[in-house]
Amino acid sequence: MQQAATQPDGEELSLAERAYRAIRDRLVLLEIRPGAPINEEQLAQSLGVGRTPVREALKRLQYERLITTYPRRGTFATDVNITDLAHISEVRLELEPLAAAQAARRATAADRAALTALRQELARAGARRPEPVELLHLDLQVHRAIYAATHNPYLDDTLVRYDNLATRIWCLFIERLSDMAGHVEEHGPLIEAIVAGDPDRAAELARRHVVGFERAVRAAI
Repeated sequence: MQQAATQPDGEELSLAERAYRAIRDRLVLLEIRPGAPINEEQLAQSLGVGRTPVREALKRLQYERLITTYPRRGTFATDVNITDLAHISEVRLELEPLAAAQAARRATAADRAALTALRQELARAGARRPEPVELLHLDLQVHRAIYAATHNPYLDDTLVRYDNLATRIWCLFIERLSDMAGHVEEHGPLIEAIVAGDPDRAAELARRHVVGFERAVRAAI
């Protein structure tokens, strides 16, 4: 009896995580537009899951400030407010260099292999100039791989949340950004510093990256 009860729980957790990641990235990349209503049934159908995993995912996304619920009105994707940029950058300016340094110190062989593969993908992207949405996906992959390599789940969770919010702002101004490819390609030397185990250089490159991001967005406003 115990085994039979345990298996569905594990499956449900897996479905909830799958729903969470899919909905999160739709919100982050503005595939679900700011202010758009969130329909549980439609999301469940599009993801091929039940409504319970979607409901669990939405609880997490509300905590992460990607959706908001109003009494008697429903649930909506949060607006993207450019005034949040300074607050988000303030946090990232402290934590991104820390994460880069810790990744350089703690990355396992598997982490370094994953980061090296992403470095190669960055080089290929630089040679063929892909569409902005592909660059955005690649940018998210790089950041999340670096955070994972810190092996600090609290730092990882915090930075994923703030990078998601920063990416939404980036998406809002994507048509006005003059050198989006250059910004993404900045990750190349950062990855190299982490793989080489150089925490000081990794931290400095991460700091420059955050400063450059805020400067580029403000120039596009």
